[in-house]
Amino acid sequence: MTARQDERLLDGPLMPVRCRRCAAEVLARKASWEQTSIQWNAGARASCTSLPDDPFGTCPALRSAIQEAALTGAIKVVE
Repeated sequence: MTARQDERLLDGPLMPVRCRRCAAEVLARKASWEQTSIQWNAGARASCTSLPDDPFGTCPALRSAIQEAALTGAIKVVE
């Protein structure tokens, strides 16, 4: 049995989103209105002034910027 290629990113690739509060830039993807994938990098983690200590946490200002990007169409919501 061969492994199936993951093609989810073809429908909705990770797109850059910049936080309005600290200017940290991450890559984000919306698989649905309820599901968001965020790829942090070292620079974004260092810039964020609100990132919780939890490695899976998300800055509220960044979360708002991602939501706005989805609402305006800058990020495709795959649904």
